[in-house]
Amino acid sequence: MTGAGRVGVGVIGAGVISTQYLDNLTTFPDVEVLFIADLDVSRAREQADKYGIAGSGTTAELLAHPDIEIVVNLTIPAAHVAVALEALEAGKNVWTEKPIALDRESGAALLAEAARRGLRVATAPDTFLGVGLQTGKRLIESGRIGTPLTGLVQFQVSGPEAWHPNPDFLYAVGAGPLFDMGPYYITALVQNFGPVARVVATSSTSRATRIIASGPRQGQEFPVEVPTHISALIEFESGASAQVVFSFQSQLRRAGVLEISGTDATLVFPDPNTFAGDLLLWSEGAETPETISTVSDTGRGTGVVDLARAIRADVPERASGELAFHVLDVMVSISEAASRGEFVTVDSTVALAESLPESWDPRESTL
Repeated sequence: MTGAGRVGVGVIGAGVISTQYLDNLTTFPDVEVLFIADLDVSRAREQADKYGIAGSGTTAELLAHPDIEIVVNLTIPAAHVAVALEALEAGKNVWTEKPIALDRESGAALLAEAARRGLRVATAPDTFLGVGLQTGKRLIESGRIGTPLTGLVQFQVSGPEAWHPNPDFLYAVGAGPLFDMGPYYITALVQNFGPVARVVATSSTSRATRIIASGPRQGQEFPVEVPTHISALIEFESGASAQVVFSFQSQLRRAGVLEISGTDATLVFPDPNTFAGDLLLWSEGAETPETISTVSDTGRGTGVVDLARAIRADVPERASGELAFHVLDVMVSISEAASRGEFVTVDSTVALAESLPESWDPRESTL
């Protein structure tokens, strides 16, 4: 492996999400995608050909590539830890899709193994590095809403089987609306309120099976293994609180809602599953909000650039495994609270990175 210049990247998993990553990773000058691997090697080859990437094949072949320093793990949630451990064993740093793990024990073991080997595990979502959420974070840090006190999150849709050709895994253990969508919103809340202290929650499941509505498997029925609606109250170490709803069983769509209210104003963020958009600042007594517009031509893969630059500079990455583990701990605690009908203490904590400089640009060549 080299210790200077562009950082070599290998992608494991050539499914739907890989297109969003490769659209960006193949245009960011600080990283170079060298290889794509998948259980279906023909699918890996198709993606490699589409993006002009030289190498494709099996995971073993990717991990043997001497110039790959970061493995981008885009496998299904149930495989995240196993694949990440393989990458660490091969001496590679890891960027993994969310969630970092399905349970606290395997997540903690993954981070411990990375520390033992002197390697890094960074984790999606990286949307909080986008100009939209970063602008909101800077507004709060500057005092524009006063002291942040309460948050509101709403993600309510009918379910991804309406559009996803293979939605089974989104209803399997480790997914559902909480584990699939929760990381975007809970990460954004933690970025602005700090670590979570405890949670309480309720849950429900509307149907035991779902039917795929489009694509080559249209009409196929599959089982639902997790709750499809979660309502939770989150209390932060600071004493602030947030109400959150994650649902795959609402015919009335309310997706992308993230609001934070302080002593002086309320800030409405753009969708936490995006990298830019309009922010609305409602000040006390105002009849209309102040609109702060943000635009971006970047997306998924931005965190890989931050990781690459952090490796070269020998500084901590922002979308760290420790942050992802705390978010995982919060989600597991919400699941436990819903099952037990009582508050659950979140034992982990995390130190947050400073906001990105306004000039930070993943499309800039810095290495």
